[in-house]
Amino acid sequence: QVQLVESGGGLVQAGGSLRLSCAASERTFSGYTAGWFRQAPGKEREFIASINWSGSSTTYADSVKGRFTISRDNTKNTVYLKMNSLKPEDTAVYYCNAVLGPIKKWGQGTQVTVSS
Repeated sequence: QVQLVESGGGLVQAGGSLRLSCAASERTFSGYTAGWFRQAPGKEREFIASINWSGSSTTYADSVKGRFTISRDNTKNTVYLKMNSLKPEDTAVYYCNAVLGPIKKWGQGTQVTVSS
């Protein structure tokens, strides 16, 4: 089954940018809807963005719309999250998610910290 590994997190100043990557272990990932979620300390995990299997359809949370862009490269079994104009409130652990019917997979998460 598909396993997901996130990378690209780190410490950035407010207004800066980061690109997160989520690499899948199998080519069957190209059939999955993929998404990004985040969880800040003391808060519930929240939806950030999703992308369909072909990349033709994307959805964003209002809090990141216009600042974050989700994309995927199925030739590399990878989904990306480009984050611009980062704010301190974007600080969280970011998780990659892949869904295909009843199958739902999560990565281990990558920390993003935005300093003011």
